[in-house]
Amino acid sequence: MKGILLLNGRPYGGRIDAEGARVYCCDGAYAWAKGKVKIYKNIGDFDSLKEPPFPSPDEVYPSEKDFTDGEIALRRMIDDGIDDITVYGAFGGREDHFLGNLQLLYYACARGVSMRLVSEDSIIFAARNKIELGGYVGRTISVFPFSAPLHILESRGFKYSYPQQIGYGECRGVSNIVLSAEASISLRGEDTALVIINLGRV
Repeated sequence: MKGILLLNGRPYGGRIDAEGARVYCCDGAYAWAKGKVKIYKNIGDFDSLKEPPFPSPDEVYPSEKDFTDGEIALRRMIDDGIDDITVYGAFGGREDHFLGNLQLLYYACARGVSMRLVSEDSIIFAARNKIELGGYVGRTISVFPFSAPLHILESRGFKYSYPQQIGYGECRGVSNIVLSAEASISLRGEDTALVIINLGRV
């Protein structure tokens, strides 16, 4: 089941295609998302919102809590059976919240849920096993270890060959270019990669 998660970072200026997807909106994201997309469920403590959201939330969480609104929403989505999630509003704002959003990618990936952070400039996702990137011919991509180290069994369809291993503290996976519709990266076992696709110029 497809889902969309809206976060209270930099508002997403593009069109959001929510056809066939449930839209979950976190707290202050409602200020930029209302009227832009039909919201299925509002989630959070709403400490950064100046008006009551619609639809009314099932529960209002305390502002002092162990989990961010984004993590609460992600857990709820997974519990609701959502296994394909696109996130908007994850960029900009506070750096610690952005790094936290990256951690949510790992949380989702470890549970077999496909999830990506989308801005006008880039797409970021975590992946295991075989990563298919042929749909991004001409784009610049970067690959980082999200588990240490990252073992690459095979890569094809890129301007530069990837090394067999990339460890934490290394930037050997930065700024490659997709050349082929068959571009892919195969990883060992449970190794997890953080992949960034640059949607701007090469």
